Amino acid sequence: MFIFDAHLDLAMNALEWNRDLTKSVYQIRESEKGMVDKPDRGNNTVSLDAMRKGNIGICVATQIAGIKNKINPHGWSSMEQAWAQTQGQLSWYKEMEKNGEMYQIYDLNTLDNQIENWQKETKKKPIGYILSLEGADSIVNIDYLEKSYMLGLRAIGPAHYGPGVYAHGTDSNGSIGQKGKELVKKIEELNLILDVTHLSDTSFWETIEIYNGNLWASHNNCRKFVNHNRQFSDDQIKEIIRRDGVIGVPLDAWMMVPNWIRGKSTPETMGVTLNQMIENIDHICQLSGNSNHVGIGTDLDGAFGVEQTPTDIDTIADLQKVPLMLKKIGFSECDVEKVMNQNFINFLKRVWK
Repeated sequence: MFIFDAHLDLAMNALEWNRDLTKSVYQIRESEKGMVDKPDRGNNTVSLDAMRKGNIGICVATQIAGIKNKINPHGWSSMEQAWAQTQGQLSWYKEMEKNGEMYQIYDLNTLDNQIENWQKETKKKPIGYILSLEGADSIVNIDYLEKSYMLGLRAIGPAHYGPGVYAHGTDSNGSIGQKGKELVKKIEELNLILDVTHLSDTSFWETIEIYNGNLWASHNNCRKFVNHNRQFSDDQIKEIIRRDGVIGVPLDAWMMVPNWIRGKSTPETMGVTLNQMIENIDHICQLSGNSNHVGIGTDLDGAFGVEQTPTDIDTIADLQKVPLMLKKIGFSECDVEKVMNQNFINFLKRVWK
């Protein structure tokens, strides 16, 4: 089945992890043998080759660069440096386009082109990508958001981890403040998609109160299963549904089972499988009363690898196991297609009409 993955940090892996994503997952793993600079070395799950093998023809691909804070001490020292990093990431995407590896989607025409071209039998299909900014710390001022839009940015999350410039993110809590309000209004004015993923509870509700544009949660699980601020409460999920948004379900193990201890727990000992993804998908469907507001947003290789993913995932191509699992719990073929691709595609067609 055709798959739309609403969250992949491809450029971050290419530039900060120095991974050649044109290689196979196994070639990348082999090249990282003996490396210890990052805990997920040799454990990657994503490459453009693996995406093709898994029929993942469209993804939301990120630019990501935050500034230092008490939760994220490894961030950049200034907003200007963060901006420069995101522009380097954009350059990588453009190089992939030149080489026929990727194809940027930014309006209805390019979306339709990608869907049509993906169905054709070709040896190497370009992966379609929608550009999203995860955390807005690199937006030096509002003019930079307009620049980003002109460069193809189509979605943005105001915060990532900790207190950011424009909002509070995961493991922090607080107001969006005046700068956050200005950013949110500009997002609405530009018809950018607001990604509410990572927003703290206070920042989430303050943003919802003033924002009248289109929103989604690209990679968010349910607090019902893991009681942590990184997940969304049922009330937050219902609000996204009410706003006609879509929630992408991720595969980071610590967000899938309670009591995960970073650096100690393993997917095997904690029983992490794709079954937890199915539970999150089903719960969102139960809250909405239909299958129209949930999709896939794996976050695979988002600074973690197989040491922190379901045991039945070796590469991203294994997402093809999900349709059958959904059918086994009673999802119809139509419902499965909505989850795997159509909900996010329909969302974009509505937003870009």
